[in-house]
Amino acid sequence: MQTNYVFLLNADKTPLDLIHPARARELQSKGKARVFRHYPYVLILQHQIINPFTKSYSIKIDPGSVWTGFVLQCGDEILFRMELKHRSLNIKSDLEQRAGFRRGRRSRNLRYRQKRFNRKRPQGWLAPSLMHRVLTVETWIKRFIRYCPVNCIEIEQVHFDMQKIMNPEISGTGYQQGTLMGYEVRQYLLEKWGRECAYCGAKNVPLEIEHVYPKSKGGSDRVSNLTLACHQCNQAKGNQDIQDFLSGKPDLLKQILGQMKRPLNHAAAVNSTRFAIVAMAKKLCGAVKCWTGGRTKFNRTQQGLGKSHSIDAACVGESGASIKLQTHQPLMVFCKGHGNRQARRVNASGFPAVEKAKDIFHHVTAGDIVKVQITKDRKKVKAGIYTTRVKTPTCKGCEVLIDGSRVTLSTMKDIVFVHRSDGYSYGLLKNS
Repeated sequence: MQTNYVFLLNADKTPLDLIHPARARELQSKGKARVFRHYPYVLILQHQIINPFTKSYSIKIDPGSVWTGFVLQCGDEILFRMELKHRSLNIKSDLEQRAGFRRGRRSRNLRYRQKRFNRKRPQGWLAPSLMHRVLTVETWIKRFIRYCPVNCIEIEQVHFDMQKIMNPEISGTGYQQGTLMGYEVRQYLLEKWGRECAYCGAKNVPLEIEHVYPKSKGGSDRVSNLTLACHQCNQAKGNQDIQDFLSGKPDLLKQILGQMKRPLNHAAAVNSTRFAIVAMAKKLCGAVKCWTGGRTKFNRTQQGLGKSHSIDAACVGESGASIKLQTHQPLMVFCKGHGNRQARRVNASGFPAVEKAKDIFHHVTAGDIVKVQITKDRKKVKAGIYTTRVKTPTCKGCEVLIDGSRVTLSTMKDIVFVHRSDGYSYGLLKNS
């Protein structure tokens, strides 16, 4: 299984071309390069290359509400793939919990903290859970630019071309009536109706686009009048009015009519951040191109590629119409944050749950990735060498997580640091 290509820096830390993993091992074995960073894997040369020649690379991004896909493309070759999982829902729940504690303190016999009504949100303000997506994408764009000679950024700015979908009579009939338009509409309907038949709920079957209000009775081609149905339901409904077809199922009728007007939850989150991500990318790179999700699916389907966030990123834009995947094992990155800033843990009512404030240790930090040698078999962990993430620092050692089990190490004797905590957890996608 081919892993990602390796980033290479010149001795003065300027980026060079990505290299094959075999070439990276050769440079390390001969002492010509050393490890600069483990996640992503970056090497730095020991001696400076004068006036190096580098190729042109582009960062391609498929932003999502939960996952965001990244790839680095050189020509038609995809040399690096990464999938980033955001922690937006955790941010929202943490802020709601903090707001609850503050409301509780105002109602108790404590120091009164008056509500503030003079706060003004700046133009372009985004909720913290949404701004988190923009900031994490910005972090990784900066890292890729630092480690790779990037000339262009291509972003899937909108999941669907809503203007063309909602108004099929807009100029450019070749686009609307062509194959690409069909992918735009179908992708939107799949997301909106949960990839199942609207009438019987059948899943994992071929679905057909169906008019809720038949065209023969005045129904339009607008996407708000379209749904998905299996072949049997589509044939059974025919050109009947939906009220007649579902006359014996009032609950289902109400649900479908309500879903027709309901926006997409995940699409709403993406739409809220799409312009902010593009504006941020334009500040970091002079050449930024924006594309739609319909084109992405069209490119992926035409090439018969599987569905994943990084493959979607590879298929973004015109350059995704014919690609060669040189790596089949993307780097998986999970946003973990940097812990909370509470001096003490609190209970459900907001009062201190422990008498003593938590200790702060400097020899190791929660989130550090370390290589641990277990010399003897333990209850749930066998002896061996493991690369894992620090769960909790202790007085002289730390507690790590190995195969889902907490393992306490009393000293730092058999621990080697691999990667210092940066707010992310890393891994590789197995069997991809």
